[in-house]
Amino acid sequence: MSTAESEELDTNWLSGGEQRAWRAHLAAHRLLEHRLDRELQGFGLSANDYEILVNLSESAGHRMRMSDLAEATIQSRSRLSHQIARMEASSLVSRESCPDDRRGTFAVLTQHGWETIKRVAPMHVANVRYHFIDRLAPELIDALEAAYAPVVTHLLRLRAEERA
Repeated sequence: MSTAESEELDTNWLSGGEQRAWRAHLAAHRLLEHRLDRELQGFGLSANDYEILVNLSESAGHRMRMSDLAEATIQSRSRLSHQIARMEASSLVSRESCPDDRRGTFAVLTQHGWETIKRVAPMHVANVRYHFIDRLAPELIDALEAAYAPVVTHLLRLRAEERA
């Protein structure tokens, strides 16, 4: 984009501090995701696998409608369906028909999936603590929660509007 084109957009450029904060957020997010994903691979899981196992393990009956699971994990239904197929091949989850909706399907945590999450979760939490929580003073953790809450609220509202 040329300077003239840029000036026409009347861009509200980030200040130096805003740019540093944004880039620090991006770097921390990417590096943390990469590190945690690598550590989950030692258990034969991806970060997506783990997120699905957590959602199912915390749900009533260890099951969720596929549409609800897609929403919870911020995935398209198609992408989630492929992910669940891979996890079925590893016997971590199964699919069951919804008795009250012929078109609906549940993702269900298998016994192997339950045993896997119980085995992996303590190590994953320890890794989150080591790589993230323990690097921050308690007041920074509170500040991060306060800083991200309005961003999450805003983005969830936009997501809901797009779906309406």
